[in-house]
Amino acid sequence: MNLFDGQKQLFLFLLLIAGAIMAGGCQSGPSQRPDVHSYSRPDEVVVRHLDLDVAVDFEGKTVSGVATLRLENKTGASKLYLDTRDLEIRKITLDNGPQTTFKLGEEEPFLGRELVVDFTPETKMVSIEYASSPQAAALQWLSPEQTAGKKHPFLFSQSQAILARTWVPCQDSPGIRMTYNARVKVPAELMAVMSASNPTAKSPNGIYNFEMRQPIPPYLLALAVGDLEFRALGPHTGVYAEPQVIAGAAFEFADTEKMLVAAEGLYGPYRWDRYDILVLPPSFPYGGMENPRLTFATPTILAGDRSLVALVAHELAHSWSGNLVTNATWNDFWLNEGFTSYFENRIMETVYGPRYAKMLATLDYQALLKALQELPEKDTPLYIDLSGRDPDDVPSAIAYDKGSLFLRMLETTVGREKFDAFLASYFESHAFQTMTTAKFVDYLEKNLIAGDQDLEKRLKIRDWIYGAGLPDNAPVPTSDEFKLVENQIERWKTGTPAGQLDSNDWTTHHWLHFLRSLPQSLTPEQMADLDKAFAFTKTGNAEIACQWLTMSVQNQYHGADQRLGDFLTHIGRRKFLMPLYIALSKTPQGKEKALEIYRQARSGYHPVSYLSIDKLLGVGSSD
Repeated sequence: MNLFDGQKQLFLFLLLIAGAIMAGGCQSGPSQRPDVHSYSRPDEVVVRHLDLDVAVDFEGKTVSGVATLRLENKTGASKLYLDTRDLEIRKITLDNGPQTTFKLGEEEPFLGRELVVDFTPETKMVSIEYASSPQAAALQWLSPEQTAGKKHPFLFSQSQAILARTWVPCQDSPGIRMTYNARVKVPAELMAVMSASNPTAKSPNGIYNFEMRQPIPPYLLALAVGDLEFRALGPHTGVYAEPQVIAGAAFEFADTEKMLVAAEGLYGPYRWDRYDILVLPPSFPYGGMENPRLTFATPTILAGDRSLVALVAHELAHSWSGNLVTNATWNDFWLNEGFTSYFENRIMETVYGPRYAKMLATLDYQALLKALQELPEKDTPLYIDLSGRDPDDVPSAIAYDKGSLFLRMLETTVGREKFDAFLASYFESHAFQTMTTAKFVDYLEKNLIAGDQDLEKRLKIRDWIYGAGLPDNAPVPTSDEFKLVENQIERWKTGTPAGQLDSNDWTTHHWLHFLRSLPQSLTPEQMADLDKAFAFTKTGNAEIACQWLTMSVQNQYHGADQRLGDFLTHIGRRKFLMPLYIALSKTPQGKEKALEIYRQARSGYHPVSYLSIDKLLGVGSSD
């Protein structure tokens, strides 16, 4: 070897080292994070299965134990990047053996802290001993007084969008799918249920074992613990609720099996074995949460007349759009909710008929127009870049109703038969996979448009997905039933007393259209006339109550003041809370009243609700 050859080899050696250093530097950069809301790097190492062994402590308000993550190491990496938020990490072991070192990153708003675990390329399992915080944003701990039975406490989780990390260390991105098993220890008098195989009776020792065989994204991890009973609704469906609620819930959800059969007839087999519903206490912040095998539902849909069960159809539809084919990131949220809202209406049409479905579609269209008036233009495309934003802060009718209307436009343009075949094929070919907006557009162009340039121009796909507002080819839903309602409104506006209007056989949907179609400005006398005739202030229907109470605030109708306070104190569903607090906050007197009510009510709200209202009213937990 001469000197030149030695220098050359040294140069090549240094070049290789520099390349490795640069590659390592690239690994730590944002390019390795395909989801801006997750610290995980699934292109390097991905979690394929979770074994969870935890205990639920109601006194300490913690979930603690061990989460064992089974890994697929794609690159020979020696570090695992996980998401945590307000978790106490006690120790971490590898392959049921030695402890390893780890590091927690700096706390970031709503993202939490990155957990970096050291391991070897041969490591198959990482076991993390941890405990959640009493302030975990996914978990709500209810006192006995906050439940229907008033005797036992209650716990439920809400992991969507990025809150799974507050009670389980995980790769908290919708683009990652894993199976899981869980062993959960709870007080013996209570029952635990999860988004997995579930018991139908209480365990004498308070220990429950769960299995989820189908791979799910972490936001579908769900746990609830309370004094629960189960009642079957059909061969594949049932309902869980507190004993005081179970009979009413079983009546309300009697058509669930029919909905399941209708859904399968539309878009293919149900892949999750069972479809059950859990009715939660009133503080649940959403109408429903589509946790696979066990939808979590608000009691505000227990209207006594099955008039609000479109929510069940919606959560059931998520078993295809969302749970089966999942948005890859929260920027693609409309792929979950727009498809589901469209599918929901098709289920309702199949079970209850076209006239009923048209009323629902028209109400959704009204909500969409209202959202387009109120939202900033940047939040009105279907695809929204949520970098730097908490996905829980951007809920609106856009993803749901504009997304649904987009699919309705596709259906009406190409024909229902062709579009149904396209959707069924879409769900089948992408089952248990994730979907981006760009990938969907490509699939749509190849499989529905198929080179038809005239059709492509008429569809205006990119205007819908990436453009603000509504394109000019948007269909406008109409309802003959609502024309009857509008005739009665005209009679009232021209002097007919409310009590003489023909409102026999009106459903919740007729009444909502009636209230939404009244003039925005009404006198206290007009409000009192309507209230005397139809007892809106006393209604037990939460949808009608919210609409009426919002109108009462806007028109300073004080006959509803007491009900307003009671409603805001006992209902935790954010859909109802936000419009009422917004209406109150528009005047100094209303803002003062809102703060007075909120100080009493806040402790009964889930973090998803109270964090939004904190921002609206400019207050916090100490105010």
